[in-house]
Amino acid sequence: MSETPSMKAASAPAPPAPAPIRAVPIRHYGRWVGAAVSIGVLVLIIRMFVITPNINWERVGHYLTFSDILSGLQLTIILTIAAMAVGLGLGTVVAVMRLSVNPVLRTLSWVYIWFFRGTPLLMQILFCFNIAIILPEIGIGIPFTDWGGSVNTNVIVTPFVAALIALSLNEAAYMSEIVRAGILVVDPGQTEAAVALGMSRSLVFRMIVMPQAMRAIVPPTGNELIGLLKNTSLVSVIAAQELLTRAQNIYAQNLLVIELLFVAAFWYLLVTSLLMWGQYYVERYYAKGSSSRPLPPTPTQKLRWWLRRKLSAASASHSSTGLSPANGHQATTEEGVL
Repeated sequence: MSETPSMKAASAPAPPAPAPIRAVPIRHYGRWVGAAVSIGVLVLIIRMFVITPNINWERVGHYLTFSDILSGLQLTIILTIAAMAVGLGLGTVVAVMRLSVNPVLRTLSWVYIWFFRGTPLLMQILFCFNIAIILPEIGIGIPFTDWGGSVNTNVIVTPFVAALIALSLNEAAYMSEIVRAGILVVDPGQTEAAVALGMSRSLVFRMIVMPQAMRAIVPPTGNELIGLLKNTSLVSVIAAQELLTRAQNIYAQNLLVIELLFVAAFWYLLVTSLLMWGQYYVERYYAKGSSSRPLPPTPTQKLRWWLRRKLSAASASHSSTGLSPANGHQATTEEGVL
């Protein structure tokens, strides 16, 4: 009986199993060279500042907690918070005016933004500080009556007040565009639906539009706050006694220019780092529910998980030996006695 083709195929030896694929990762030599060059340049820069005899690092440490420096830092923080609060409130009003159907409000808001975004902040600070040239006195009273009085402008517009006014007006121009962009992100159909349900325009704005717009407003607002903190150094031109001005006053007397600039830079970097940390968590708060993907873990959560893994590994190693640290010590003692 002759074998059929199917019988021949069944009796044929099975082909050998394919050899496993040996995956070889691609070597990125350019990345290695770039990293090595970057580290080398960084080491040279650090070495240049550390070994130079022209920088007295002991004086840097001394002036970090100097009373005048801390007073200037306090004024810098106050200026930043106050100017951002005023700028955010005024910027929101200007943004609503830009979105208004009233052509007069739209035009006035556009002119305001055009002027304060188109002129340098330093010029605005100098203008506010010298406003007494245009307005020598500030009058308060009821128009067309004899009731009221006037005060010298220089008495009211001190360097601090001039700095606060200039920073607030400038920040409001930028914040208005950020708020307007955030409002435009929200679907207009939600506003129409809320109005159809009988909600007022102001209630729709506060309860429907702004909570959703905050997701787009918060990230650039954090960047603006950090930029505003650094822009407060510009008020040193009007002797507002903030951080940089205090440092300049000190090194004008002892000639430790670089040392005092390092002190000012340290405090700017520290406060900026704290603001960046707060911005990170605020962005996470408003990002909840905005995407189907889970949020990445925070540094605190990563540290907590790392510690948990380490403790689990340590307990597993002790349980695998069958001896706890106390039992092991006891067994060793008994062996020594025997």
